[in-house]
Amino acid sequence: MLRLCKNKKNIGLIFGIIIAIIIWNIEITNISTDGQKAMALSLMTVVFWATGVANVGFISILYLTSLVSLNIASASDVFSLWALPTIYLVIGAYLIADAVNRSGLGERIAYLFVIKFVNSFNSIIISTFVLQIILSLLIPHPWPRAFLILSIMKVVIKSAKITKEDAVIIGFSVFVATVPTAMVFLTGDSTINMLAVDFAGQKFGWMDWFYHMGMPSLAASILTCILLLIIFKPSSTININKKAVQEKLANLGKLTNLEKKTIFWVMIAIVLWMTDSIHNVDLGWVTILIAILMSMPMIGEVLTNESWKTVPIDTLFFLNAALAIGKIGEITGMNSWIVSYILPSSVPKNIFLFGLLVVTISIGLHMILGSVIAVMSIAIPAFLAYTGSSSLNPLVPALLVYTSVAFHYLLPYQHITILVGIGEEYGMYNDSHIMKMGIPLTLVVFITVLLIQIPWWHVTGLL
Repeated sequence: MLRLCKNKKNIGLIFGIIIAIIIWNIEITNISTDGQKAMALSLMTVVFWATGVANVGFISILYLTSLVSLNIASASDVFSLWALPTIYLVIGAYLIADAVNRSGLGERIAYLFVIKFVNSFNSIIISTFVLQIILSLLIPHPWPRAFLILSIMKVVIKSAKITKEDAVIIGFSVFVATVPTAMVFLTGDSTINMLAVDFAGQKFGWMDWFYHMGMPSLAASILTCILLLIIFKPSSTININKKAVQEKLANLGKLTNLEKKTIFWVMIAIVLWMTDSIHNVDLGWVTILIAILMSMPMIGEVLTNESWKTVPIDTLFFLNAALAIGKIGEITGMNSWIVSYILPSSVPKNIFLFGLLVVTISIGLHMILGSVIAVMSIAIPAFLAYTGSSSLNPLVPALLVYTSVAFHYLLPYQHITILVGIGEEYGMYNDSHIMKMGIPLTLVVFITVLLIQIPWWHVTGLL
């Protein structure tokens, strides 16, 4: 396995460099020199990401610094993300997630929910989806939520003496549930959700997201849950030992001062997120400000020096590079060239045909590139350029691409949230479980977009 991984990296390195050299040097018509160079570096970077040549942070910095050092774009354009509130929303989200986990508040809520609502195998699976939605209001990043819920489910598995076969299904359900439920709220996945909005270049608040995306995302979550229950059946009847869960809850003791402070600040954050259209302070500034206040003496002291270790610098540079691919592609004319040569000459007038086109191309790119952010960084700017002369709201193509890839996966590397749960020590599942779920899930993506999302947008007025 280790040798296979190494070979994949070596092949990816060589293949990426060859693609960059070829595109850099061949004669391409109707594209600027900078656009051609940007395309060479962008494709090389995407290949490096897809094949895991190195940590995404190293690859991203290589791409960003190459753009500047080769005079393809200015540093102010390449690193513009650091001047936007989006990056500070992501940083703040990681810090708030650490506060909820560190204080024990998330664990307490999950135990209370299990005691009240979990009684059978089906209710365990359903509870992973419900808990994800509830906790997405408190923890604005999917990974901490997934591992918190997994730790609770392992208590249920052990206390109910659930078989290894059924335990694997439960572990898998935690990470499967994380994917569509992260789409319900704008802060459900503070990384890719905000990135989709930023690509569209439109003012789109927390309540706007929930109004237009909440129902389709809830529908996607329900359909995913039903699909999971149909595909994976328990091997035996399960009897939940709630006494063991109650003991775990009792061990937490009474609500601590740390939990009370966390509740206070998270509630303020939620209120400010929901009312951003009233106070007009960007979600990014709100989130980072709340995180800062949670570190202050007397009023906070929930976050500590250790909390900074939960903020992944490599992910931040990955976001920067993904956004730069679209931005520099627009500046250099790369996006317009891609549109003129790949997409149909005119935008389909029928919105369902347009939706079908977006979903098909987005999933196709996802199968090749294997990265949600990489696909968004290429497809959203391309479709925005494609629909630029039409009356279509830029949010429509941006959110269609987002939905098409945000909860789609067939192979483990195609969704990082699914990938991080693989292994005996984590979610207990393997590649075969993912493929068994991913094949019919692809159909669910088409159903969600074409039969639920687009009709819903007619109701909300986005279309």
